[in-house]
Amino acid sequence: MEQATERGRGLSLPTKILLGLVIGAAVGITLNLLYAPDFGAAKSATFQSVEYAADHYVKPIGNLFLNLLFMVVVPIVFSSLFLGVAGLGSVQKLGSLGSRTLLWFLGTTTCAVLLGLTLVRVIAPGKQVSPEVAAQVQQQYMGDAQEKIALSGKAKGTIEMLVDIVPTNVVGAASDNKQVLGLIFFALILGAAATRLTPDKSRILRELLETIYELCVKVLGWAMQLAPLGVACLIFHATVKLGLPVMKLVGWYFLTAMGGLILFQTIFITGLAYFFAGMRPGRFYRGCRTLLITAFSTSSSNATMPTTIRTAVDEFGAPREIAGFVMPLGATMNMNGTALFEGVSVLFLAQVANKGLDIGQQLLVLGMAVLTAIGAAGVPGGSLPLLAVVLTQVNVPPELLALILGVDRLVDMTRTVPNVTSDLVCSLWLSRREGHVLKT
Repeated sequence: MEQATERGRGLSLPTKILLGLVIGAAVGITLNLLYAPDFGAAKSATFQSVEYAADHYVKPIGNLFLNLLFMVVVPIVFSSLFLGVAGLGSVQKLGSLGSRTLLWFLGTTTCAVLLGLTLVRVIAPGKQVSPEVAAQVQQQYMGDAQEKIALSGKAKGTIEMLVDIVPTNVVGAASDNKQVLGLIFFALILGAAATRLTPDKSRILRELLETIYELCVKVLGWAMQLAPLGVACLIFHATVKLGLPVMKLVGWYFLTAMGGLILFQTIFITGLAYFFAGMRPGRFYRGCRTLLITAFSTSSSNATMPTTIRTAVDEFGAPREIAGFVMPLGATMNMNGTALFEGVSVLFLAQVANKGLDIGQQLLVLGMAVLTAIGAAGVPGGSLPLLAVVLTQVNVPPELLALILGVDRLVDMTRTVPNVTSDLVCSLWLSRREGHVLKT
């Protein structure tokens, strides 16, 4: 793929994407401030027209960009995982790499939840919302909340999730971006089997998948040329419909969730990059600036995954077999930001409901946030149905989800960033452990 830093007509691609992000957000916020009604008031004809244009003309352009990214996810997941595992050379090395990767995922996700729970206990955002305001917001978003609760009824238990990792139909698993674990498992098993064959017997398949991988990376490069427009449309739609009055009403929750995510990214992830990968903060964020913008604007770990692989390999010099092994797993299982969000949200809604959670219940929230974050789909809003499951387990009415839906889109965009940067740092750490010299 063409380098993201390659300059075209004076502006690099990351700069163009950032400009699209700023312009889209500025226009959306301006229109919201000018025409959005006060909370509970009827919408004016002008604002209804703005919403219609955002839904029917602007958002489809952003969705087209997202679809272009999703289009190459399945072939990149399969080919990168197979080639990565087959390139390791032995099942023993796969086991060593896999155990360290899973340890990284569990450790960072647990730290994220602990940070979220601590912030809510200290700030107590739920006690800042009056019952009258809570009732108003809940009524406004009850329809959306009921939809998420209905989806939570379809959520599977831990044992069922483990069983479903082994697909009965690989093609079916590949057809749904929300069920990538089955495809990942098949690619891992097939790659492990390839290490037991003589190189000449798997040569044709390896060459075929290498060609597919390179073709998909080329297509990704073309798709990223549309990123400035796609990002502008996505952020415009999110901000024009964000509902600034609602954000003010649940402002303490918004500040706690966003503050926790920003703190986790700037302190924890940056520290991991320095101590485990030897990356100074300036170098690290220069190298992954396109990744950050893509993750924020798409709100999807899956859609961002090809960019995460490219960043690790091209920007930091990680070997492709390690990046190709870690990133598909991380996009599905390593949801640091999602876990932090779930911890903050559960305790916030418990405070609103005036239900004090004891230490045992908070430990239950910790464990379930880690597990449900692993099971969350790496797509926009994929964690909300699972959040309803956690609320039910600690006897907090899941209908209270309505309180956070008004600002969830912006929080969702932000929580995707630590999800993908944690995957990136994990791949750099493992590369360093294997003796590879990174571009520092």
